[in-house]
Amino acid sequence: MCGIYGVYGGKSGAAQYRPWLEEASRLLRHRGPDGSACLSRMGGRCLLGHSRLAIIDLEGGAQPIGNEDETIWVILNGEIYNYIEIRERLIAQGHRFRTHSDTEVLVHLYEEKGHSLLDVRICHSG
Repeated sequence: MCGIYGVYGGKSGAAQYRPWLEEASRLLRHRGPDGSACLSRMGGRCLLGHSRLAIIDLEGGAQPIGNEDETIWVILNGEIYNYIEIRERLIAQGHRFRTHSDTEVLVHLYEEKGHSLLDVRICHSG
């Protein structure tokens, strides 16, 4: 199971939380032994971190993961079971994927649907 962490520092900036993020990364390393990364956006006001346990796309699914122009980013601890079906629909609509990761469908769904992506049936049970 992956580990995720982040902070948004508003106008004052999240850079002041860098020691906290380094400690979070260290504490969550056991949750994601296959890699880790911390991404700084919005002039350092938003920091996203991820410790990866690779299940899908072992080579290319490192997170945080962004869309084509890197304006939308996501981190995920979970699995999207029907991501191949969603990915195929998004490719048919012109989206370009850089990985085979299930997580990448989220940034492209957000491009299509905005916050309404939460209304899309992303996963199913049983």
